[in-house]
Amino acid sequence: MSNESITAATPAAAPSAPEQLPHGIGSSLPSAQCRAKTEGTFPYASDLWAEGLLWAAVLRSPHAHARIVSIDTSHAHEMPGVRAIVTHQDVPGEQLHGRRTPDRPVFASDVVRHHGEPIAAVAADHPDTARMAAAAIIVEYEVLEPVTDPEKAFEAEPLHPDGNLIRHIPLRHGDPEAAGEFVVEGLYRIGRQDPAPIGAEAGLAVPRPDGGVELYTASTDPHADRDRAAACYGLTPDQVKIVVTGVPGASADREDASFQLPLGLLALRTGCPVKLTATREESFLGHAHRHPTLLRYRHHADAEGRLVKVEAQILLDAGAYADTSAEALAAAVAFACGPYVVPNAFIEGWAVRTNNPPSGHVRGEGALQVCAAYEAQMDKIAKKLGIDPAEVRLRNAMATGDILPTGQTVTCPAPVAELLTAVRDFPLPDLPKDTPEEEWLLPGGPEGAGEPAAVRRGVGYGLGMVQLLGAEGADEVSTATVKVQDGRATVICAAVETGQGFTTLARQIVQETLGIDDVRVAPVDTDQPPAGPSCRGRHTWVSGGAVERAAKMVRTQLLQPLAHKFGMSTELLQITDGKITSYDGVLSTTVTEAMDGKELWATAQCRPHPTEPLDEAGQGDAFVGMAFCAIRAVVDVDIEIGSVRVVELAVAQDVGRILNPAQLKARIEAGVTQGVGAALTENLRTPRGLVRHPDLTGYALPTALDTPDIRIVKLVEERDVVAPFGAKAASAVPVVTSPAAIASAVRAATGRPVNRLPIRPQAAVAQ
Repeated sequence: MSNESITAATPAAAPSAPEQLPHGIGSSLPSAQCRAKTEGTFPYASDLWAEGLLWAAVLRSPHAHARIVSIDTSHAHEMPGVRAIVTHQDVPGEQLHGRRTPDRPVFASDVVRHHGEPIAAVAADHPDTARMAAAAIIVEYEVLEPVTDPEKAFEAEPLHPDGNLIRHIPLRHGDPEAAGEFVVEGLYRIGRQDPAPIGAEAGLAVPRPDGGVELYTASTDPHADRDRAAACYGLTPDQVKIVVTGVPGASADREDASFQLPLGLLALRTGCPVKLTATREESFLGHAHRHPTLLRYRHHADAEGRLVKVEAQILLDAGAYADTSAEALAAAVAFACGPYVVPNAFIEGWAVRTNNPPSGHVRGEGALQVCAAYEAQMDKIAKKLGIDPAEVRLRNAMATGDILPTGQTVTCPAPVAELLTAVRDFPLPDLPKDTPEEEWLLPGGPEGAGEPAAVRRGVGYGLGMVQLLGAEGADEVSTATVKVQDGRATVICAAVETGQGFTTLARQIVQETLGIDDVRVAPVDTDQPPAGPSCRGRHTWVSGGAVERAAKMVRTQLLQPLAHKFGMSTELLQITDGKITSYDGVLSTTVTEAMDGKELWATAQCRPHPTEPLDEAGQGDAFVGMAFCAIRAVVDVDIEIGSVRVVELAVAQDVGRILNPAQLKARIEAGVTQGVGAALTENLRTPRGLVRHPDLTGYALPTALDTPDIRIVKLVEERDVVAPFGAKAASAVPVVTSPAAIASAVRAATGRPVNRLPIRPQAAVAQ
């Protein structure tokens, strides 16, 4: 089937930018997709349709741990309209797949290791028929006792042929005998946060005449998804094509493989296009979540509150499969002391398999969990020594040139003290008036709070840090092509737009470099060179860098003939507002005239400097760069019933360089709001490994009414010289920092330790 028969498969081309719109780096250029999205005409994966379409459904395990005795598909096959059923026996290629470690079966064969694991998939003429046929498949299980406590995973029988331990990192830095005059300890637990994508997870698979298949999904890493799919289908990578449809935002990996892989198998089996749109329950069961984490800390400090030594044990619950747990553990261990100077650190980190739902990449993985713990420890030090919580943080704040516990020197800008000072000195919000009209300002809103006299206000602080790009030797590379013809520029890059604003940035780069307002970013598919996953600010740095290099190469092609004609170098020519002028004013022409009908194009790559894996002592230059954030939280707590209202979050952030002011502000506000959810409401409960209430009623996302006033009080523009444009990732570090700041503020209001996220009402009741 040709691509032409598929409706709404890819977003429409961006319209020409109106002349009056802002353009270039540093302007608030609006997204080319914003109008279509606000009008409801933007095509997402769930909007796809193709001639002869079949519908898919996936049968998932109702148990967290069970042995499969038999699978009987005969009754489902007999149902009218059922076209194909596939199980593990129908996977022609590799049975196992995974984002980093191939340890996860396409379909469970002998044992299920988590609630919701795929058992079989059905293709039928109607979606209801597909779902009924999946329910008609009879699976006989021998239910086994699930291992759901990660501490018990060390002694439990192996849940997987690879064992229960995924990774262990013992970090050793400094003198193990060092000790401080004061010691504080704490035990902390971080819950399971779900990325909860609002847009439906969906996809379409279309068989090709050459025996291959095309997958239309909201993939955030299309080339990696293509390679995994090809291996499972028993095909070569060039026989599988991923076409990226509109991605409705992504704070984690989109479109889990448990949706993608069955689609292709069914399309290849039936010879027809097959579509699947996951229900909300399937989304909760299928995709990865934030790692629940258990953390034990001991901080040593001197009489002035300066840190002497940090000891910690960090245990990540990876769930049933490895996914990105090894990388999350590396971030947790490396950032376990936070953005503070710590001369001696001894950290033990483990990631283990359990029968809980799989954990994986969610924005700020590893860093969020440890930030909540080490900031609680800083509050304890301040309380024990009678020092202001902001002051004790300032006395230990990291700066450029300091050493991480991994032994890596912080060479990027690290204005931690400047950020903290900015939020500390920002004026505090007014207290709510004690009048009926202001009841909604109290914790719980109208009728939700107790007596106004029971409300206490608290002020707390959080300092957070995250890595930029991948780590530990990851080959971070992206390729981009820029073409110019007939007054229009086209950018071809496989960097997926997930809401982080890459397509807008790419347009700004070309506008800035070539002076062309009309810039189009081509839809993404795997026929293009790879650009890597959309996470950790990669595409701002790596893909944006590739676009900039390609645009500069085109600029040279454009200017060289003029420079040669007038006997000057290209460096003496500049392009502004579509005009080419020389330094002395002798040359003045337009870009269109200089093009003279020619087509110019160039392809370039961007690859940051290499990193290295952490060694057996947790030492090594593992990170390309880091970003920092300080947040001051103001909360009101009803100390009798434990309800919490976040009044204000003041944010100061290290951004390197502001590329798009409006977009940057939106990214920070969105990150802070996601952190509010992690702090107060979001906890996917899994008693005995079973996902409880897998819907948006049982899983409480923060709404607009829960979102506090977010004051961006300072953006520090100290450019990172090794990064293209000097910019840093914007959205992950406020996610990491805001839960710790909110917990700190609740401690200040109640006097309670608050050692668990999300904060439970009983933890906010004053004793």
